[in-house]
Amino acid sequence: MSRIYQFAVVGPESTGKSTLCRLLADHFNGAWVPEFAREYLSTHGKEYTIKDLQQIALGQLAAEDSQRIRLQEKVLTGAARPFLFTDTDMQVMRVWSEFVFDRCDTAVLNAIVDRSYDGYLLCAPDVPWVDDPLREYPDHKTRYKLFHYYLDTMINQSVPWTLIEGVYTARLDKAVSFVDSLTQHK
Repeated sequence: MSRIYQFAVVGPESTGKSTLCRLLADHFNGAWVPEFAREYLSTHGKEYTIKDLQQIALGQLAAEDSQRIRLQEKVLTGAARPFLFTDTDMQVMRVWSEFVFDRCDTAVLNAIVDRSYDGYLLCAPDVPWVDDPLREYPDHKTRYKLFHYYLDTMINQSVPWTLIEGVYTARLDKAVSFVDSLTQHK
């Protein structure tokens, strides 16, 4: 079985996480995992409880596992390279849960410990807000407050991470350099 390099793309809403994941998957001829919360909230409605966040977390983990298996099959046939980019992870679920509900489900906390990534890409809220019916916090102050929660999370964990900021081309260039720096010589 071939090793899959996995990177989580994290940060507040409307910071280009999905776009960056798609671009990185294309660049590295790998795959990406969309944010499961979008699918869940589109189906169940924008109003949610902490129990819904637990279901979203489980869905995100299942989507990640499923995509990793599909990618592994493609890598074995030479149809893809072993790079998986995850739009959102359990750290995002933890921050979101604590921000909205002042607590986090134990299963999410356990998943943070159990999941491993080769690196994190933290997207800064320095790009224009893109309105979307599923997004909640368009104001500058809240976006930066959430960003600082993510920044604190990155600083206080041991997995390599980098800050992704600036215009989209600069973001992609920095992300590619970061991924290359962690995978080229392995």
